[in-house]
Amino acid sequence: MSGGDAAGRLVRPFTLTGGRTRPSRADFTLITTVTAVDPQPAWAERLQPEHTRILKRCARPVAVAELAALLDLPVSVVVILLCDLLEEGRITARPPHPVSRSTPDLELLQKVRDGLGRL
Repeated sequence: MSGGDAAGRLVRPFTLTGGRTRPSRADFTLITTVTAVDPQPAWAERLQPEHTRILKRCARPVAVAELAALLDLPVSVVVILLCDLLEEGRITARPPHPVSRSTPDLELLQKVRDGLGRL
């Protein structure tokens, strides 16, 4: 672990969000896919370090839960920071694809059962 990472862990989550405890939007679930519009913008130095870290991690599409794990931050904190970036047009957020409520795919279920049986 680098010195910057160790020092970063001493910061309380509510400090990262400016004391906010709730997101300003309801766009994000754990499986919402987030992508940076510009992962390394010239204006990045004007952002909080956490916003910059998020943009770098979102250079490729990433789910909110995965992003929180990669950043080692609580999901609630990441969602608040993502709201900031979405409102500023710095990221895009895609909701998960709806799951069909039709009958289950029996072939897929059999493959899963067989795979579990081999464990």
